[in-house]
Amino acid sequence: MHDPDIEVTPEHTQGALADDSAQVVDVREPYERDAGYIPGSAHIGLQDLAAQAATLDRDRPVIFTCRTGSRSLMAAQAFRQAGFDAWSMTGGLELWVAEGREIEPSGGQVAPH
Repeated sequence: MHDPDIEVTPEHTQGALADDSAQVVDVREPYERDAGYIPGSAHIGLQDLAAQAATLDRDRPVIFTCRTGSRSLMAAQAFRQAGFDAWSMTGGLELWVAEGREIEPSGGQVAPH
């Protein structure tokens, strides 16, 4: 499932983290996050996202990430309906790692589902 109108690339996401132009939120389960995550990203599990929405800055774009891009796409669609400038990182952490981008902790990995 893809929606190019609300998806951004890992390259775009990395740039947004570098210049602080967007909030990046990992919506995976805690065990997935513990295995490896994008440096500088926040973590709010998908099931907690609605309750934690107030912790996000409505005046800044938010890029959601997950393992493959499907959960983050659902989050981005829901947050757009709620008035956020929300995006999903296409391909998720799997594509991020496949493109050779760094994850934390050192030696981290994409958790299997």
